[in-house]
Amino acid sequence: MPSEPQQREPFHHPLVRADWLAKLTEAVLDPAQPIIDPHHHLWKARPDPYLLPDLVADLVSGPGGGHNVQATVFIQCGSEYRTQGAEDMRPVGETEFVAAAAQQCESGQYGALRACAGIVGHADCRLGERIDAVLAGHVEAGGGRFKGIRHSGTWDAAIAPTAPPGAPAGLYRDPAFRAGFARLRDFGLTFEAWLYHPQLSDLVDLLRAFPEQKVVLNHCGGPLGVGPYQGQRAEVFAQWRAYITELSSFPNLYVKLGGLAMNVNGFGYHQAPLPASSGEMASAWRPYFETVIAAFGADRCMFESNFPVDKGMCSFAVLWNAFKRIAAGYSSDEKAALFYRSAQRFYGLPEVEDLRLD
Repeated sequence: MPSEPQQREPFHHPLVRADWLAKLTEAVLDPAQPIIDPHHHLWKARPDPYLLPDLVADLVSGPGGGHNVQATVFIQCGSEYRTQGAEDMRPVGETEFVAAAAQQCESGQYGALRACAGIVGHADCRLGERIDAVLAGHVEAGGGRFKGIRHSGTWDAAIAPTAPPGAPAGLYRDPAFRAGFARLRDFGLTFEAWLYHPQLSDLVDLLRAFPEQKVVLNHCGGPLGVGPYQGQRAEVFAQWRAYITELSSFPNLYVKLGGLAMNVNGFGYHQAPLPASSGEMASAWRPYFETVIAAFGADRCMFESNFPVDKGMCSFAVLWNAFKRIAAGYSSDEKAALFYRSAQRFYGLPEVEDLRLD
């Protein structure tokens, strides 16, 4: 793989460079700590395929292995959609693809790991009541593993179109979107909210309208650090923190702590000669994570890897070491929530002790 960072556009996810990541290795901290990773992807049809054996190598058998990951939750990424049939139903192909990977893990082929124990797919909420057929298709395809949908709302005029493709402006305020969103609760499904920090008022408004729908905010609420936001970290943090404080008043909202090793956040670790250490990342990210935990409480927060997207800037072992450094001062009960229990409760996964065969 090339040693220098290569990107198709300025703010797209940096490509994974195994040779560069190998320049920094760390011993795994607190290797007995149980973990459920509630946010990762699998994909085929991209320049950098990431499939179940790649995930297993990161979690268990490769240089990133050593952390006690017992289960994972797959999050939609537009992979393996059906190529035929009704357009609305095509995202169900992703759930079929991931359910097959989950079955491989359940067979014991990869040891005790239960990858994709939960599956989150996509359905267009703008379908209104017509979304019911799509949701039912996902539930059937998931074989008991399907937990919810993600319909991303990321949009910012200042960084579009060079940021990864997002949504129309104001998607979460669209009455058509809300008509489909309202159907999730009838199916007992969760919702993944993915927005950039200037858009978080859209989520506030959505939660006011749907106070009983279970929602998790992805990637710490997307504090931007590129384009006009570059060099404005203090100003961005102040605005982001005000939204986080307001959002914490909604008891149906959880937050994923992670995803800050994406280009849009502006930390730029992939541009350095050596990968950042877990100590460096913990120092940079601690103010964000501690703000969220203080506002929401550990029982509504969960660490996430966002792999392989964040793998462009750090290895799995170093990333989770950073999380463990940040969590070091919390109680054992709070650590349990942050590393597995909050994810378990939000997604309705089996108890940790029931996930393993050994």
